Amino acid sequence: MSQRAVLRLLCVVGVFLKGQTALIQSEPTVLAALGDSAFLNCRLMQSKNVLQVTWQKISPEGKKEDVATSSKYFGQKVNREFRDRVQFEDVGLLSSSIVIRNVTYRDEGCYLCLFNTNPDGALTGRTCLQLYELHAASLHVGESNSAEEVHVSCSATGRPAPTVTLTVAHYNTTNTTNITNTTNTTSTTNTNGTVTVTVTAALPRLPVDGSRVGCAVRVLSGRETVVYAVVPEVELSPSVGVDVESGSNINWTIWVLVPCVVVAVVVAVAAAVFYRRKPHNGKPTTASDVYSCKE
Repeated sequence: MSQRAVLRLLCVVGVFLKGQTALIQSEPTVLAALGDSAFLNCRLMQSKNVLQVTWQKISPEGKKEDVATSSKYFGQKVNREFRDRVQFEDVGLLSSSIVIRNVTYRDEGCYLCLFNTNPDGALTGRTCLQLYELHAASLHVGESNSAEEVHVSCSATGRPAPTVTLTVAHYNTTNTTNITNTTNTTSTTNTNGTVTVTVTAALPRLPVDGSRVGCAVRVLSGRETVVYAVVPEVELSPSVGVDVESGSNINWTIWVLVPCVVVAVVVAVAAAVFYRRKPHNGKPTTASDVYSCKE
């Protein structure tokens, strides 16, 4: 066969496979966290007489292994090696989806969904499962060499390497600002394939209200997790004229004493009025009695 004939044959095969893929809708890449559940779905875009849907996993060596089948006449079946963790989520013959629970790195790879139709034969779709791993972030705020600054450090371990972002916000606002200009980032590859990323920064202390620093971590386009810590406040000297702790005690004293003084005054006035109106020796008080007392 001539070289030109071979090229024509490859073009025909490529167009045929592209046409098959266009008939089936599926996600090119499905992301799932290690230990979570992964959902794989294929949908036939044209109405066909589908007799059976077969899911296959492609091994790193290129071998195809049957995972599960859904038949028009024989129902659903999951192969023994996958039976404990794989089940059909959608058992339709025009739209088929499976769920893989508690995914491990052995589940990572590409899967084929074959719609066996009559009389068109098998129509094949493809979707690939990619796993990621992200452990809890560790955020630390400590003292630095400068009295006006604090040292902030955040570490996260994941696979592939996680993205670590430091943010800062005041207590009285909801707006946050990414810290990028003063950060230093280091990465360490661990023996198990995970990567530890550490971001450090020096932040200024803020008077009275303080501030809150956050550390946001994520791997690929997976869900983001955030941890927070408080930046210590600047302790103001007496010459500044503001003492947060003593000021709060003064306010508390005022709130307690003012009502007590008011109540005491009211009681004293009421007692004086009552005493003036009360009869002495069984007789009402007269003007002469008052005059004699004055003398």
